[in-house]
Amino acid sequence: MTDFLLAALPIATILFLMIKANWGAARAGAAAWFVTVAIAMIAFGAPTDMLIIAQAKGVMLALYILYIVWAALILYFAAEEAGAIKTIGRAIRQLTDDRPLQLLILGYVFATFLQGVAGFGVPIAVIAPLLLGMGFSPVIAVAAPMIGHSWSVLFGNMATSFEALIGVTGIPGTELTHYSAILLGLSGFTCGAAVLWLDGGFRTVRRRIVPLVLIAGVMGVVQYLMANYGVWTLGGLTAGIAGLVTSIIVTRFWKPHPDDVAETTEDDHHHMPLIEALTPYLVFMVIVGLATFVAPVEDFLSGLRLTFDFPAVSTDLGWNIDAESAKPIAIFGHPGALLLYTAAISFAFFKIRGRYDNGIARRIWQRTVKSGLPTSIGMVPVIGLAIIMDHAGMTYALAEGGAALFSGSFAIAYPVVAPAIGALGAFMTGSTNNSNVVFGMFQRHTAELSGISTALVLAAQATGASLGSMLAPSKILVGCSTVGLSGKEGPVLSVVLKTGVLLTALCGFMALGLLLIAMIGG
Repeated sequence: MTDFLLAALPIATILFLMIKANWGAARAGAAAWFVTVAIAMIAFGAPTDMLIIAQAKGVMLALYILYIVWAALILYFAAEEAGAIKTIGRAIRQLTDDRPLQLLILGYVFATFLQGVAGFGVPIAVIAPLLLGMGFSPVIAVAAPMIGHSWSVLFGNMATSFEALIGVTGIPGTELTHYSAILLGLSGFTCGAAVLWLDGGFRTVRRRIVPLVLIAGVMGVVQYLMANYGVWTLGGLTAGIAGLVTSIIVTRFWKPHPDDVAETTEDDHHHMPLIEALTPYLVFMVIVGLATFVAPVEDFLSGLRLTFDFPAVSTDLGWNIDAESAKPIAIFGHPGALLLYTAAISFAFFKIRGRYDNGIARRIWQRTVKSGLPTSIGMVPVIGLAIIMDHAGMTYALAEGGAALFSGSFAIAYPVVAPAIGALGAFMTGSTNNSNVVFGMFQRHTAELSGISTALVLAAQATGASLGSMLAPSKILVGCSTVGLSGKEGPVLSVVLKTGVLLTALCGFMALGLLLIAMIGG
């Protein structure tokens, strides 16, 4: 019990500093890192060389993920500065005069698309002011994209959160995609229903059940197919595009209820053609397709790799870590590199089209640094903390405690709890990525010790972490700042917290259902 309590102290430190002391993730993560190091050395016998090696692995994993983060932000701001994002949003508003359906398409479908493109709060920052301008209340304007985008976080933004789970747990992605994509697809439906519920309760959901089932079903199936065919880096993006296409088709046949006809809004701005606005993302899909499916291109881009070989280490108490290599970074074939190629082509395209003014390159870079730097600073200590905990045996001690609670006849109930742990991690660190890093090995060890499917438990962790991203305080602050609710975040937090708890609980029971089906099937 003592080891369990000591191992839980770093996580308790993050929770206390972020919830009670109102610290940011970067400061809280750094403080918890020092607590982790002290406990690992004093209570778990971790020598200095183990700590250095664990932190070096953390830096390598952080570099792998941050390569994607910064490149995605550059691409997003290049498109946003050209007016492409506004054009796409305007096109969605013109699809239908059904007010709840407008909310669903913007707050759920378009949010999914933006999460596939950039993530890191971008869907909320872009969509909240659009919804406010369309006449939705400030609370709904912020809450809708926060809830609507959450299901797509795991496979959105080049699947950085999923890559982190793979890197931390050592489980191949091909073993995790099946259950992850199923749980996310089912959760996507509940997220869409929750967005509709915001504008009129269950009556609104009931009236829009057909469009909801069609749109959510197409997005869920597309993401499942992309993930299980090994292209999970495009899962969120392609699901978002498929959802937009399906929305266009659905709105051609859907007639709004007379009570739900939206008021028209004036828009005097000049906008580019929609196909031009979509050009960066079409180019990106072509580049990813070439790099993934054309063997000579893939071989060429993967030729130069950055990696390190780490020796075996052990604690004074006998906990051993085998020798291993860091996750290799293909300098020219990494997902971040593909995003940079797309950003360069898009920048040149919009420049030729006259969409930029003077000083645009500097402005894009300044906005990228402003958005990416806090994420980068906060990520390194959090990833280092997780790997140190794993290498020192602290994560295993937590897993032993969890397994003791869910042993014997209670083991079957663990999938109900696993998503809640993932959601808690996303809330306390502000990131699905960090939740998977902090709790990935804990969930794996607990599943193994409890004798239940590791793949299912990790999928529940990942899905819960994805849903829990709607609770991230940083995203609430970003959204509220764009609709004039700065300092008045309470009502938004109340709505999102209740929704997040309910959807996470539903995910847990869906995970239990999948486990029971697997057990019955043999």
